[in-house]
Amino acid sequence: MEVCELCGRDEVETTIHHLLPKEMGGTFGATANLCIPCHKQIHALYTNGEIAARLTTIRELREDEQLASFIKWIRKQPASKLMKIRKSNERKRKGR
Repeated sequence: MEVCELCGRDEVETTIHHLLPKEMGGTFGATANLCIPCHKQIHALYTNGEIAARLTTIRELREDEQLASFIKWIRKQPASKLMKIRKSNERKRKGR
């Protein structure tokens, strides 16, 4: 178990998030260890193009308005809790 670099919760299972999406050239670039809910939330809210254009650092992710409210909420959740993350309606309209 590790610490999520985005929300700061500890004792969580983490996954590797490519700060620049692999399909945009980030295969060998910087990565971050994120808890599963944070990682899923990023991809539920934004396309890889949006991530590549403006969300390529932990700081940019934390300062994003939509993610900031999620981070504030997730920090209060127990590390053992896995929640269902759904694509935002706006993201559904944008496609992949």
